[in-house]
Amino acid sequence: MTMVTPASEAQRDAWRSKALPEVERVRPGLWSIPVPLPIPLRYVLVYALELPGGVALVDAGWNTDEAYGALAAGLKVAGYEMTDVRAVLVTHIHPDHYGLAGRIREVSGAWIGLHPADARLIHGRYDSEAVDALVEQERALLERSGVPAETLDELAGASLMIRQFVTMAGPDRLIEDGDRLDLPGWDLHAIWTPGHSPGHLCFAERERRLLFSGDHVLAKITPIVAVHAQSVPNPLADYLDSLAAVRKLDVDEVLPAHEYRFLELAERVDRVTGHHEERLAEIEALVGATGGGVTCWAAATRLTWSRPWETIPPHMRRAANNETLAHLVWLEARGRLRRVPGGPDEPELWYPA
Repeated sequence: MTMVTPASEAQRDAWRSKALPEVERVRPGLWSIPVPLPIPLRYVLVYALELPGGVALVDAGWNTDEAYGALAAGLKVAGYEMTDVRAVLVTHIHPDHYGLAGRIREVSGAWIGLHPADARLIHGRYDSEAVDALVEQERALLERSGVPAETLDELAGASLMIRQFVTMAGPDRLIEDGDRLDLPGWDLHAIWTPGHSPGHLCFAERERRLLFSGDHVLAKITPIVAVHAQSVPNPLADYLDSLAAVRKLDVDEVLPAHEYRFLELAERVDRVTGHHEERLAEIEALVGATGGGVTCWAAATRLTWSRPWETIPPHMRRAANNETLAHLVWLEARGRLRRVPGGPDEPELWYPA
């Protein structure tokens, strides 16, 4: 496996030892602030960009008092207060990136920026009046996938608990692909990188030769790319195209939202692309070996995961099913598999093309 070179040995060592890294001055005027998360990822790296009259943030963290306190403490190390935040550039609307944005705006008056594709999802995902419909859509998707009836309800509502970690806040500005952000002293350009989320954004700093990659490209793990109730039909196709787009960038350092900063963008993109090619081949071979058709759920239970299937918690089993579905859909679009719709009470089945 190709390993990338850490840009910060201390940050890499903290990741390995399951510790929270220190606040770091990455470059003159640029700070990395770890914000703790109550999930296995442990923290999100929020980046503070100094402006003439304050700071802009790339991502915000999860909305807990602990996270808010850690972000405030990190800003203080850099010489700022929460009231000095002028902008929050959100890479995507998953709670660990977007959850604190509204609370920060309430305190500081900062503007929040999102890509339109993610902005459109906020109401359905986080508004309590709309979330029931989203759960029902997810339940129908899981039912079509062949999830056993006794676990359908548990899996369909598996992500409801994370809504408490978000202060729902609509964006003040929509950030489109190619936009140059109005941040004095910074040559920051938005790159639309759908896949992990329909509106995922990366930000390239051309003069400093940096890429703020969000969850799009990480040093060791690969982001979840899944078909779900709010996804586009073929998110894996979008993700692989987005990887190819950022691979062309000429940058010296990648600043991701998790794990640690690293140097070799193209090499890491090649490794992630290769991982998905291996997974596609594994799924294609599995479907071919069944002969009589297989459900998405059955395929997911037989694939190679980082731990035995029996030990995977329900919310991660749902993610595993939906990731498997994303690969099945990609293979179907390429004519390598075919899908046979199920009846009213029957799941859809997958066959070799």
